[in-house]
Amino acid sequence: MLAYTYINKGHFALLDKPVPELQHPHDVLVRVTLGSICTSDLHIKHGSVPRAVPGITVGHEMVGIVERVGAEVTSVRPGDRVTVNVETFCGTCFFCRQGYVNNCEDPDGGWALGCRIDGGQAEYVRVPHADQGLNCIPEGVTDEQALFVGDILATGYWAARISEIKPDDTVLIIGAGPTGICTLLCARLKQPRCVIVCEKSEERVRFVREHYPDVLVVGPEECLDLVRKHSLHGGADVVLEVAGADDTFRLAWECARPNAVVTIVALYDRPQVLPLPEMYGKNLTFKTGGVDGCDCDEILRLIASGQIDTTPLITHRFSLNEIEEAYRIFENRLDGVIKVAVTAPQ
Repeated sequence: MLAYTYINKGHFALLDKPVPELQHPHDVLVRVTLGSICTSDLHIKHGSVPRAVPGITVGHEMVGIVERVGAEVTSVRPGDRVTVNVETFCGTCFFCRQGYVNNCEDPDGGWALGCRIDGGQAEYVRVPHADQGLNCIPEGVTDEQALFVGDILATGYWAARISEIKPDDTVLIIGAGPTGICTLLCARLKQPRCVIVCEKSEERVRFVREHYPDVLVVGPEECLDLVRKHSLHGGADVVLEVAGADDTFRLAWECARPNAVVTIVALYDRPQVLPLPEMYGKNLTFKTGGVDGCDCDEILRLIASGQIDTTPLITHRFSLNEIEEAYRIFENRLDGVIKVAVTAPQ
């Protein structure tokens, strides 16, 4: 089968590999029908993910059809259409029982697919702990509608959930990339008083204004003033930082009111400085980390009922044979790309 593979820093290649074998009674083999490229894949390519294993098949955003199931799998059967969770988790350890599945204690726990074990930019993928890692796609929901459920949409939903958004809140979302838009969609479900998106890309600003006209959009230079103008207490009640740049990290806490929640969704390429003397007295609550992706059934229900639609994010489509071109466009942000969809090879 064709599989896009991490060779070494700066180098991915499309290789021919054997179809994966089931290794455990809880494994499932999924035939990938649609996948995508995530910014985290670029972090691997750039050497920013030290735990990534050279030689693995990359990719963790995918949907597909169950081909084979292990003897102890109970939640899916061959022929089922499924989303694949970015997180691998056992469901039984201390952290999983608390809902903190990103820190699952299993050796394959956390972000494993496409990082430490073979992922889904391939024709087939083996999914460990499949009873937790797969969710059946409801009737009437297309592959494109479900494509982002297991990663960036799960991330947005988790971020909105842990941010404690209330109806009277002013919510600031920094970054209108794919994860930022998913965070926006999920934050809007909480029906806060005001939602502001900070973004410097003109193309992304236009996208937000076209699709979400009730949302205020501002550039970084004017962000603090606009937030204060539309806030009841001198700053945003909740800030979700999804951009991942040095200046956006600082902007996040500067725009927050005292005693606000600042949720760091972004993955940074280098350490950030937390200037505690400057922050003293703001009494901020920071929430950070990788997504606890255990809300996928609820997200699929929201998609099926028409409350979430991420299909406008898909701006480009390629087959797996063309994945190098897909990466070139996505990595360099060419041609107005937001997300790409990668179909089975032709």
